[in-house]
Amino acid sequence: MRKCLLLFIAACLYYSGMVALARWWLKLSAPHLVILNYHRATGGDLRRHLLYLHRHYRILHIEEALEELYGQRKNRRHVRAQRTTLVLTFDDGYRDNYTHAFALACELQIPFTIYLLPGYIESGEYFWWLEGNRLVKHAQIQETMIDGHTYYFNNAEKRAELARAIDAHLRSARSVAEREDFLGSVRERLEVSSSVRTEDIPSLPLTWEQVREMERSGWVSFGAHTMHHPILAYLTDKTEIEYEITACRTVLEQQLGHPVRTLAYPIGQLRHIREDMLQSVRQAGYEWACTTRYGFNTRESNPYLLKRIEVDVDQHWLVMAAEAAGLWSFLSRLRWNRFMRRHFTNAYSV
Repeated sequence: MRKCLLLFIAACLYYSGMVALARWWLKLSAPHLVILNYHRATGGDLRRHLLYLHRHYRILHIEEALEELYGQRKNRRHVRAQRTTLVLTFDDGYRDNYTHAFALACELQIPFTIYLLPGYIESGEYFWWLEGNRLVKHAQIQETMIDGHTYYFNNAEKRAELARAIDAHLRSARSVAEREDFLGSVRERLEVSSSVRTEDIPSLPLTWEQVREMERSGWVSFGAHTMHHPILAYLTDKTEIEYEITACRTVLEQQLGHPVRTLAYPIGQLRHIREDMLQSVRQAGYEWACTTRYGFNTRESNPYLLKRIEVDVDQHWLVMAAEAAGLWSFLSRLRWNRFMRRHFTNAYSV
C-alpha cells in the first residue's frame, strides 16, 4: 500500500510539472551537486533510471564533479546554462554492479563510482549483512539456541526472529574479529555449507579482474568503503578504525595503480561518524568522504561529510526522479528506514 501511495504522489509531482520546476530551480541557484547512492544493480529497472538521469542531469565521475564544485577544476561553460551536475555511486561492490550496471554504463556512456571493500574482494565471502537471512534459510537443523533463546525452524516467526538476532550481534560487534568469530560459530551451529549457490552469485563481491576491467573502460571509477565494512562508531580500538580506513586506500591504490581520493562511510549517518574518524580520513590522504545524509552539496559543504540521496533500483523511476530533484526529503527518510531493515534486520532478501 505504501509503495502504491508513493508512486501515486510521485506521478502527481512529475506530471504536474513540479519535478521539472525543482530541476529548474536547482539549475538557477548556486551550484549544487546531487550524489545518488545505489547498492544493487539488479532487481528493478536500472536502465529506466539511467535514461531519465542522462536526459535531465549532467552526470560526471565523482572526482571530476567534486573538483568542479570546490573550484579545483575550471568549468568553461556558463553555470546557469547547463544541467545540474549529478554523480552515481554504488556502495559495497556487488557482483551485479559488473554484470548489469557496467554493461549499461558502456552502452549508454554514463559514468559511475563504486565504493569497494577490499577484504571481501580478496575473500570472496558473502557480505555479513546478508548472512542472517542466508544462514536461517539454509539451516540443516530443526532448532538452535542463541543467548538463551530457543528458535524453532518450523516456525516462520521464530526463523525471522533468529535472523534479527544474528543481525543484532553482527551490527553491534566491537571488532571485525568478534563479528567473524560469531559468524563462524553460527554457520557451524546451523550446519550451513560455505559453498556458493548459483542464485547467490549476483550478491557476491566483485573480483579484482572485474574491477580492473571496469576501470580500463573509463566509465567506472572506484573509491574506498573500508576494508571489511564495520560500523566504525561501534569499534572500540582506535587502531582498528585507522586500519579499516587507511589500509583500504593502500590496497586499492596497489590494485588500481593510482591514488584513491574518496571514501564512503559504512552506513554513513552522522551518529556513526565521530570526529576522530574524520581525522583518520584526513590523515589517510582522502580528499573527500561521503555520508548517507540526505541532501545536496554546495561549495560550503564539508568535503568530509558530503550528502547523498539513497535510492534503490527497485524504485519506480518516477519516485527516483522526485527524490533526485529534492522534492521529497521525507521520502529519503522512508527509504533509509527501509534500507536499514534490508541491510540489518533481514526484512527482505537480496
